[in-house]
Amino acid sequence: MSRIKTIALAILTIAITSAFTSTVVLETKSLLNGKVEIKMPKDFEIMSDELMKLKYPSDRRPTLVYSNESGEINVALNHTQNQASQELIPAYKDNFVKTFKNLYPTAKWKDSGLKTINGRKVGYIELVTPAMDTEIYNLIFFTDQGGKLLLCTFNCTKKSIEEWTPTAKQIMNSLKVK
Repeated sequence: MSRIKTIALAILTIAITSAFTSTVVLETKSLLNGKVEIKMPKDFEIMSDELMKLKYPSDRRPTLVYSNESGEINVALNHTQNQASQELIPAYKDNFVKTFKNLYPTAKWKDSGLKTINGRKVGYIELVTPAMDTEIYNLIFFTDQGGKLLLCTFNCTKKSIEEWTPTAKQIMNSLKVK
């Protein structure tokens, strides 16, 4: 009888966990005139110019930002004017680590490194930075496209970190540059 209770409890736990775990559906987006493909949450929309100006007040705001309805979870892309090549990606990674450590000395670093994604060298940094009333999880990943630096950022507020970190990594690992 105790074995049946254990099995029933396990089934009930799985059912309850499944009911409260949201699955993020990703779809492939073709960007930069078909030169870049990346998976994006299906329900994300392109952020309005007004909201972009509020969230990214500097003149160096991203080229394109996809966001959930509340604007709390974002995927931003910026095809910069900075010269870049596969050989320069390690130097960019080192520079980003140094810059972010100086900008955010209290940041909680999760990881940084280089990896090959779909045949391309991609650098990344992963950290949680302080914000006005919360903390922000950032997964910043970058490579070259057409001789220029392509900078991609996933970010979300502290309350969404646990749920969204696996999706952020799926997005990064889906990057295809043509």
